[in-house]
Amino acid sequence: MRRTDDRGMTAIEFVLLTPVMFFMIFATVQFALYFFADHVAQAAAQAGAREARAQADENPGGWRGLATTKADDYIEQLGPNLLIGPETRAIAPEPNTVGIEVEADVPSVFPGLDLTVYAQSRGPVERFVED
Repeated sequence: MRRTDDRGMTAIEFVLLTPVMFFMIFATVQFALYFFADHVAQAAAQAGAREARAQADENPGGWRGLATTKADDYIEQLGPNLLIGPETRAIAPEPNTVGIEVEADVPSVFPGLDLTVYAQSRGPVERFVED
């Protein structure tokens, strides 16, 4: 014998659960976009900092341009559409220390959600010292 109370219940469950499922799928995509963008920014900052550390002793006036160019090249290779409006800045927070900061916006799946990634890498200037 079939109960008549449950008729239409499947349609109601579908209507209520479908938006939740779509939200979970889009949240997963947004999570992946954010963390991939964060990794790209960190890799670019590390590459720029390596260049800055290598060039700062030999080229005291031009290391900033070389380092930011290297970081920008990394961003262009790894995720040109993943970082929106990336800003790379050369920094020298302490004497004999150089580095790069990268800041950019992340594409959003949800309207009105503004996410920003920030990465910094720095280290001591590499110097050649004769025996």
